[in-house]
Amino acid sequence: METDGSINRYVKQEQSAIRREAARLFKNLDGLRNLDQPPAAMFVIDIKREHNAVAEARRLNIPLVALVDTNCDPDLVDYPIPGNDDAIRSVRLILSVITQSVTTARAEFEAKHGRRGAKQEQPQQEAAAQPAAEAAPVETPAIAEAVPA
Repeated sequence: METDGSINRYVKQEQSAIRREAARLFKNLDGLRNLDQPPAAMFVIDIKREHNAVAEARRLNIPLVALVDTNCDPDLVDYPIPGNDDAIRSVRLILSVITQSVTTARAEFEAKHGRRGAKQEQPQQEAAAQPAAEAAPVETPAIAEAVPA
């Protein structure tokens, strides 16, 4: 209505109400569309209450992990976790376990890639220190580990 000018047919008070409603909808339902990169997965507690988020994740092919109660359809979720989504204690327990798992996995990933990067940097620094005439191609253990047998 703003772009085509049809909002001007309404009185000032109705225009204000329409703009407020549009701002509220934009704030609450703008969603994942403007992200630079879609998330690798999405975690939802109550898929019945958050049906818009579930629909958007399914439309964008984002894997969905959700806490599913007996009153929900588990077919909507890629990775359902059976549990009581109404009880705050169950939500806290499951979220603490998931948070701990994500933190552990992230630390392992960083350690794995941090070591590999450090091993690959050392041979490059040593090769740069040697004169160009003396530098001979040598297979380093880091390269041998990176190449599968």
